[in-house]
Amino acid sequence: MQRLPDIALTALAPLIWGSTYIVTVTYLPGLDPLLVSLLRALPAGLLLLAFTRQLPTGGWWPRIFLLGALNFSFFWWMLFIAAYRLPGGVAATVGAVQPLIVVFLARLVVGIAIKPVAILAAVVGALGVGLLILKPSAALDATGIVAGLMGALSMAFGTVLTRRWQPPVPLLTFTAWQLTAGGLLLMPALFVNLEALAGFTADNLIGVVYLGLIGASLTYIVWFRGIARLNPNVVAQLGFLSPVTAVALGWLFRNETLSLLQWLGIALIFGSIVVGQRRATRAR
Repeated sequence: MQRLPDIALTALAPLIWGSTYIVTVTYLPGLDPLLVSLLRALPAGLLLLAFTRQLPTGGWWPRIFLLGALNFSFFWWMLFIAAYRLPGGVAATVGAVQPLIVVFLARLVVGIAIKPVAILAAVVGALGVGLLILKPSAALDATGIVAGLMGALSMAFGTVLTRRWQPPVPLLTFTAWQLTAGGLLLMPALFVNLEALAGFTADNLIGVVYLGLIGASLTYIVWFRGIARLNPNVVAQLGFLSPVTAVALGWLFRNETLSLLQWLGIALIFGSIVVGQRRATRAR
């Protein structure tokens, strides 16, 4: 049976990820999305790998590189393209389709039955995200929209396959493998951004350290733990908490106010999560 502590711990990951946008635009403005993704993944992965001192064996090599690409390389590349080209509200709203994608992928890959309540929870949560942070004046960029959708698809596949492929190693090791593999796949970005690296500032370093150690190493350990213990649909729905954090940070540090529609969006988000996790618990 699913436990509230497992859900609460897993929810820490998307709550922290909600700070990604503000950190990116504040400390890493104008950098190549591929370079930012590389600097976020590889140093953190190598650090964890040095600590765990264990490498994949046999058939785990191709699996780890595929998971590293889906969960990190391609997903973060698309995420940062969307973050740079779209307002935060638009980027988050586009990415909110991911739980709905997971509902269908979980049926195909893991064999979890599609429940109308799961679809409803995903749709209501996405609607809540739209009400929370999407403004009428938000500018749309075709490249940013496509990148956001591709990123959501990549993370959905990564979530479901991570549940299907559970390795015989601790979560710390599993996270180290994926971060390192994802970083290695992004290495070409290093050679086309030497000039940007030469002009790296203290603010850039702060942003990279935060996104790598807190926004990657720590959060993905608890995220993968949640995927191993919980229904993938429940885990994906927790991703709706990221926009809540983003809005809360704006309220705390930028003196932003919340409208009635935004409060309604928050209510829909939390309602969708509660309904989705309770239905998944009964199904299990």
